[in-house]
Amino acid sequence: MNFQENINSDQINYDTMLNVDMSFFVILSIILIVIFFIFKISRYFIKYFHQKNKYHGHKMFLVKLPKERPGDKDREETLQELQEDIAVAETIFASIGGLRAERGFKAWLYGREDHFSFEIVASEKLISFYVLATEGQSRYLQQQIQAHYPDASMEEVEDYNIFHPNTQTVAGVMITKKHYIFPIKTYKTMEDDPLNSILNVMSKLEMNEGMTIQFVVRSAKGVWHKKAGEVVRKAHHAGTTQEAFSGLNRGRVLNSFLELLSISKPKKKDELNQNQMDQKRLTSMEEEMLKEIETKNSKAGLEINIRVVVSASDKAKAQIYLDNISNVMSQYNHYEYGNNFNSKFIKRNQKKIVHDFIYRRFDESIARIFNTEELASMFHFPLKGAETPNIVWLTARHSAAPSDVPSEGIILGKNVFRGVNKDIHFKKEDRRRHHYIIGKSGVGKSVMLTNMAIQDIENGDGICLLDPHGDLIDDVLKRIPPERAEDVVLFAPADTERPLALNLLEYDPKYPEQKTFVINEMIKIFDKLYDLKSTGGPIFEQYIRNAMLLIMDDPSTGSTLMEIPKVLADAEFRKMKLAACRDHTVVEFWEKEAEKAGGDAALANVVPYITSKLTTFISNDTMRPIIGQQKSSFNFREIMDGQKILLVDLSKGQIGELNAYLLGLVLIGKILMASLSRTDISAEKRKDFYLYIDEFQNFTTDSISSILSEARKYGLNLIIAHQYIGQLVNKGDSTIKDAVFGNVGTWTSFKIGSEDAEVLEKEFSPTFNQYDLINIEKGTAYMKLLVDNTATRPFSMRTTWPVLGTVRDGVDQKIKTLSRFKYGRDRSIIEAEIKRRSNIN
Repeated sequence: MNFQENINSDQINYDTMLNVDMSFFVILSIILIVIFFIFKISRYFIKYFHQKNKYHGHKMFLVKLPKERPGDKDREETLQELQEDIAVAETIFASIGGLRAERGFKAWLYGREDHFSFEIVASEKLISFYVLATEGQSRYLQQQIQAHYPDASMEEVEDYNIFHPNTQTVAGVMITKKHYIFPIKTYKTMEDDPLNSILNVMSKLEMNEGMTIQFVVRSAKGVWHKKAGEVVRKAHHAGTTQEAFSGLNRGRVLNSFLELLSISKPKKKDELNQNQMDQKRLTSMEEEMLKEIETKNSKAGLEINIRVVVSASDKAKAQIYLDNISNVMSQYNHYEYGNNFNSKFIKRNQKKIVHDFIYRRFDESIARIFNTEELASMFHFPLKGAETPNIVWLTARHSAAPSDVPSEGIILGKNVFRGVNKDIHFKKEDRRRHHYIIGKSGVGKSVMLTNMAIQDIENGDGICLLDPHGDLIDDVLKRIPPERAEDVVLFAPADTERPLALNLLEYDPKYPEQKTFVINEMIKIFDKLYDLKSTGGPIFEQYIRNAMLLIMDDPSTGSTLMEIPKVLADAEFRKMKLAACRDHTVVEFWEKEAEKAGGDAALANVVPYITSKLTTFISNDTMRPIIGQQKSSFNFREIMDGQKILLVDLSKGQIGELNAYLLGLVLIGKILMASLSRTDISAEKRKDFYLYIDEFQNFTTDSISSILSEARKYGLNLIIAHQYIGQLVNKGDSTIKDAVFGNVGTWTSFKIGSEDAEVLEKEFSPTFNQYDLINIEKGTAYMKLLVDNTATRPFSMRTTWPVLGTVRDGVDQKIKTLSRFKYGRDRSIIEAEIKRRSNIN
């Protein structure tokens, strides 16, 4: 009895202990499970918030490629060439796939941060290509893309936004049905660029709708190669793929456990023999499948999240766009031997997908491994044969500035190339060989001229700015420093209350050679304005030359344009002038030829030809007070030597086109004449003077060749701008064009027309071609800069915007007032003087 009781007592104690142990084990297990889940959840949120904050350290680039390249025009691209073009992207992805995956505690806790994002974006009816990388990897990504796409433009931009007010958003992720070792179809087995189908769907979006296909990419760890290799080896060993593929979708722990069980279970000898006898051979389909797996495994692998986000006016429409992309992605399905995408997007949590899309988060739960060939088939930059009309192309190529660009002198603009910004300076010594600027209206010429002029003014240099529109001068006046206000001479013919004087026939008696220069220049000016070869001939030239010689020999009784008709038509006035004339050849002409000639050369017949051309100016209320004054308001030599600021506002809309041309032509001639007179001072004392002429073809005669070749010796440096080359050719006469092209040292070409591009391509090739010259963006120019008297290799340059200099409110009006009272005179006084001179007999 006692023995039995002892046994029962021990049994009770054992059961109690067992129950206690089991309870402890259960409680411990529960605690461990709770700790595990708390840890997992905590780690998830740590990764979530870390990656969200880390997003702000990324850089985004808009990638643009040229639509056409040299030799592409009128040429069909072969399938081999198309595949070679796609393979360029594969090379970039292979480089990324070769990067070592981030490891260590930090990567485990926070998640890997070494991913890139490649995105195709449809927004505002345009399709753009963007790439994104961490700040640390952005330089690497730039180098990779630009090494393989040397013509590509990578512009760092702010993040885009496809979401618009009053729109609905749907989103999905794209995953494959089978295990990642199975390949999808790639471009190498397709007859056309697979990207075209995707872009075609995206091109159908309306304004205020948006879509992005996002590929978040990072290098895959090497274990994926090992997995694929094991499957192939197992299949070959077993003679069937069934067993090799059976464990693909199980976890590693479960596979290891099942393998352990199979090893621990001994096989009978008869079973082994029977198995060897019954070994199967792989079918041809299985052989092909394993071959495809090996082919995929032979290239670098990338873990990828594929997201598609659509924003449209309503959810149903957005869903249609999403389904259309899903349908297009079926072109990659490899039904026989490989993998295929789900026919419908995995939508899951829409809010989470959109959140992950915005922050470019890598979600391991939806990641699939693709090799470089597969990714290049789904994403590559647009090829030249892409037919989608609204792709954002690089309109023109860019090029780096040469290393020998100076670091001194005025700034012309900024060379931006492959993330490197470089100021383009222009030295004084090189500016003496003149600067030629060409470009269509509204492309940036005026901004460039304004910036250059303002820098010269701020540097204390002398300039003359001849503006046929008036806007340039307005911009410059607002930015003139107060200390230079006294240096400004504003010649504005539209100011009729206090006009400035400009005697077209005035010259400095100290330089008698100027008299001939003035007369020859005036004849060239009238020839340019009226084409004397067809409307005047030698008789016109002979009479007007001698008329100018006669009145200029006696300035005391008037030697302006006003006196020419009078000396021709008024015999008494002519007789008075002849009495004071010291040039006997002039006297003989008038007394022995002009007054005695008959027929067409008779004085009475010639007078109307000449006066008809002069009356346009001398009877004009705007022009008469300017050209009718005997003494000009300012001395051009003093302006040059004193480094003054001469602003010439020849706004054609205010004073008339013909009047503007006459005054501009005369002013340039007088500036050249003043520069040539600098022979009386040594070269070292000749201060540089900068002459800016916008629409210069209207203000130059064929003497431009002597200006370009001779003026630089005397410190006159030209900056000339116009719109197209045809403006420099008059009725087949290309004298001005040849003079410009043969003498200018520095060339700047903004956007130009196709005819001009054919001509200028010779100057800018091989760096740039006709297509580039025609399509360069507004505010950007191609430069052929003179450095140390040697032309550099052409490069691209952005003009500085906004305009340089400090805008000073009200300073322009103060300078205008100062100049008009300092140099102008009251109109009534001027008219009285002109009237008094007209009564001289």
